[in-house]
Amino acid sequence: MATPPQLTPEQRAAALVKAAEARTARAEIKARLKMGTMTLAEALASDDGNVGKLKVVSMLESLPGVGKVKARRIMEDISIAQNRRVQGLGTKQKTQLLDLLGK
Repeated sequence: MATPPQLTPEQRAAALVKAAEARTARAEIKARLKMGTMTLAEALASDDGNVGKLKVVSMLESLPGVGKVKARRIMEDISIAQNRRVQGLGTKQKTQLLDLLGK
């Protein structure tokens, strides 16, 4: 396994800030899905990089009425891997998600 690059303290601090901002943005997206201000269709059609980096299971769990078990069952039914991110979904998988959840 390759060793990670050696970063200066300033580079490390900048990377930590960038990572924290990305986590905050993804948490905001999940909160918007939970509150209903963003629909599943909008999230899947979004070209926002933060939406793309979100794990599918996490996005599904954020939807009202979908818990951990139901999210995993949906993913299994559609043949989506548990570690798949939204940006890695194919057109057919997105369509099946929208057909199944109707949101």
